[in-house]
Amino acid sequence: MKVKINRDECIGCGACASVCPDVFEIDDENKAIVINEAGGDCAQEAAESCPVACITIE
Repeated sequence: MKVKINRDECIGCGACASVCPDVFEIDDENKAIVINEAGGDCAQEAAESCPVACITIE
């Protein structure tokens, strides 16, 4: 599994970081970043919670 985020589309709502803090966090630009590309059990749920669908899991 490899988790990616399209930062150009990210609106920084924080849903991913709330659902899956081991994989995502919000940075100084108020956009999400992936802190664990390997993902985790919650990564899929975080991707589904993203209102702009900018998270991909390969």
